[in-house]
Amino acid sequence: AQLRYSVPEDREPGSWVGDLAKDLGVEVQSLAARNLRLVSEGGQRHFQVDLAVGVLLLNSRLDREALCGQSPTCSLHLQLVMENPLQLHRVEVDVLDVNDNAPQFPKPEVVLEITEVANPGTRLPLEVAEDPDKGSNSISTYELSPSEHFALSINVRGDGVKMPEIVLEKALDREKVAVHHLTLTALDGGNPVKSGTAKVTIHVLDANDNPPVCDPPISKVHLEENVPVGTLVTKLNVTDLDEGPNGDVEYSFKTSNNAPGKFTKLFSLDPRTGEIRTKGPLDYEESSAYEIAVRARDKGSPAMEGHCHLRVELIDINDNSPEIVLTSLSSPVQEDATPGTVIALIGVKDSDSGDNGQVRLQIAKDLPFKLVSSFKEHFSLVTNGPLDREKASGYNITVRAVDSGSPQRATQKTFYLRIADVNDNAPNFSSPFDTAHVQENSLPGTSVFSVSASDPDEGSNAKLSYSILHNGMQDVPISTYFRIDQDNGTIYTVRALDYEQDKVFQVPVEVKDAGSPALSSTAVVHVFVLDENDNAPTIVYPSVPKGSAFHQTIPTLAEPGYLVTKIVAVDADSGHNAWLSYQLQEAAEALPFQVERRSGEIRVAQALRESEDSHRLVVEVRDNGTPSLSASVVIVISPEENSVQDFAKSLDLPKSSPKDTNLTLYLIISLVSISLVSCVMFAVVAARCL
Repeated sequence: AQLRYSVPEDREPGSWVGDLAKDLGVEVQSLAARNLRLVSEGGQRHFQVDLAVGVLLLNSRLDREALCGQSPTCSLHLQLVMENPLQLHRVEVDVLDVNDNAPQFPKPEVVLEITEVANPGTRLPLEVAEDPDKGSNSISTYELSPSEHFALSINVRGDGVKMPEIVLEKALDREKVAVHHLTLTALDGGNPVKSGTAKVTIHVLDANDNPPVCDPPISKVHLEENVPVGTLVTKLNVTDLDEGPNGDVEYSFKTSNNAPGKFTKLFSLDPRTGEIRTKGPLDYEESSAYEIAVRARDKGSPAMEGHCHLRVELIDINDNSPEIVLTSLSSPVQEDATPGTVIALIGVKDSDSGDNGQVRLQIAKDLPFKLVSSFKEHFSLVTNGPLDREKASGYNITVRAVDSGSPQRATQKTFYLRIADVNDNAPNFSSPFDTAHVQENSLPGTSVFSVSASDPDEGSNAKLSYSILHNGMQDVPISTYFRIDQDNGTIYTVRALDYEQDKVFQVPVEVKDAGSPALSSTAVVHVFVLDENDNAPTIVYPSVPKGSAFHQTIPTLAEPGYLVTKIVAVDADSGHNAWLSYQLQEAAEALPFQVERRSGEIRVAQALRESEDSHRLVVEVRDNGTPSLSASVVIVISPEENSVQDFAKSLDLPKSSPKDTNLTLYLIISLVSISLVSCVMFAVVAARCL
């Protein structure tokens, strides 16, 4: 917004200027919280803000003439900056002129000369009085004390300055009055009216009766700024109808308090030719025009003079580059900032005028920002699209200012904008499914597997912690089997695992960041327990108490190959550890029997003699593990006559025997276990492929 106030220049410090809180529509109580501060564009602090009541106060007494000089208007430009949200307000304070200066002549006494042969209507120019006040408080008119021969005429110059001249109304007679004493009074338009006076002494002279005449008396010249020193501005055209010394003219500058000696530093005047040239660099931005008064005086006796007025108006050229002022910058900015969020307040200045001072601001089109014009020469840099710190953690923003002059002039300013991270990315595992293997009976605390996750955020938003979730698949919580290091994701066993009890575990792992709100992801680790040969074979048939023997009878005439009985054994382990082999332990004498290594069948190896007694066999069942485990059973075989039995009878396996039921159950359990392990393996392989 832009506010405008006005204050007279004679107000005391602490005087009220304007109600900022009311005009901005802001609660007074919020001004301090929003860090309202005042920035003066000129670097001087003429004003202050009372945050308690929200008003703009005068900080020091103002002097309009000292602040703005001869400018017709006097404005002071301020900037108000408020935060949360960031806002910039422009305040323009017009300093109103008061009639605090009286008119003043350059000299308190003016001496003029006029020949007695001067014709009525002859004009004698007077010095212009100066009044630093402007507007109605500046010089309004002049008055001349009553005179029989002279009257006052007031002309208006091209820049509006009133120029007093004494006009001869009645012919002079030096023999009657040689010197005339008059009083010239300058009056301003203030209330009350202030005035200044100068004594005018007019000497009546004889002879030289033609003054130099400037043609035209008032002229205007246009000149480009920055022309080389010594450039001819103009040559005055002055004529004097007299001859000899009375017609020989010399030129000199006529100065006053209007700009004492200023234009004499920039222009030179040839006293004989009347040529005016530059002798210093001209700058349109310092002054766009110069009023030059030239006195042309002849060498007659008495000397007569004429006056030429030249207005030099400078043509602006594009000799100033734009200036970029970074008023405020909000860095860092959150990556989730909505489009339209104000990032920076930028001002631009160009001392040139017209098209040369018209400035455009530009930034690169591939940036997610744009420039919005707040008001004249002030812009806001706002977001124009989504920001993503993970793609760009900051931006080097180059603002380029280009004017409309010919040729164009440009300048640029680069500043860095940092993007602050927000927790907008959940952690990700390197794989949603992983497979690990652990040996059964491993000691508690054995490392099983290490999961790994990453988070593209930074800081606390990327600080990860791991935990194990309860998936409800096991009867006992999974945390009783495994634990995880929350910092590095390493999974350890809590207790020794038993392959025969649990062959595979699904361990759901969650990773969570430390952002607010926290984000998380999950992965599943399939832990396969590797079998260890920790179970010895169990003989299920024949089933005899420990330390006892199994008695089996066969016919005395049994021939070689006759099936005596069959040893049936099982092993709770799996794989190689469950591969069983049968063999007879070595005896002191050779036995007429043999055991099939794989089937456990005991058969007659050679014909029996009728007189043979019972035979005692020790059958050993051994698995294929490392180290190998074994079990044994003692069988006593007794030959008998007329002992004929079928296979079932010799095995003594009743169809409804509980032992037969147990054997069938063990076989079913083994088949189901093998099938389950195969299905799990296929599922894991398929998941990893997907």
